[in-house]
Amino acid sequence: MSAQSDAYKAHFRIWRGDADGGGLEDFRVEVNDGEVVLDIIHRLQATQVPDLAVRWNCKAGKCGSCSAEINGRPKLMCMTRMSVFERDETVTVTPMRTFPVVRDLVTDVSFNYAKAREIPSFVPPPGLEPGEYRMRQEDVGRSQEFRKCIECFLCQDTCHVVRDHEENKSAFAGPRFLMRIAELDMHPLDAAPETGLDRKRTAQENHGLGHCNITKCCTEVCPEHIRITDNALIPLKERSVDRKYDPLVWLGSKIRRRNRTD
Repeated sequence: MSAQSDAYKAHFRIWRGDADGGGLEDFRVEVNDGEVVLDIIHRLQATQVPDLAVRWNCKAGKCGSCSAEINGRPKLMCMTRMSVFERDETVTVTPMRTFPVVRDLVTDVSFNYAKAREIPSFVPPPGLEPGEYRMRQEDVGRSQEFRKCIECFLCQDTCHVVRDHEENKSAFAGPRFLMRIAELDMHPLDAAPETGLDRKRTAQENHGLGHCNITKCCTEVCPEHIRITDNALIPLKERSVDRKYDPLVWLGSKIRRRNRTD
């Protein structure tokens, strides 16, 4: 059977509005075999609502632009196939709830870029030039998992620490950027400690690591299948606790700090 002959009409509910308010609107729209939710949004733009606002770029699950909530769950529209829904099922598409609405399905995600600027960057090892860095493959592989992030901010959207508590945003970086701190903290070439920068301490005191209660909701929505909680947040929490409460670790940090000042 051809894709065209297998077409059917789906019931979509799309949130429409802006920062001043809005609501869900109902549409009947054609669906063909093999299509994704973003295809349907584009068809709606082409045939019924040309002013429907949506952010997208690659349509290949690599740019992170088309993040939204589909039937209440944070997802990439370009990676959500229509085949996962029953034909008589209503598909509801709304903007990411954690961030302010600009218009329709487009949200203002500048919160995330502000948090990114707060994270101290990689500190190059002294005496080594770019191209001279050497790392064990095991360490490369461990960091590479976190670098698969496409900055879709679905993990930020689903994290209830900021999703349900707007007042936490000033003190909490969110899972995407705590993951960045964890990546740098475990990087064998990062020379931050030699400059006096303690990433574990700043994670706790400046970026809200203690707010995270490891529910793993961020891991569950990650389209790159990064194990954010197990491989980044929990190890960072463990290292932070060791630094603060383990007497040997505490003593060692005091000795190193004294040696730096001598």
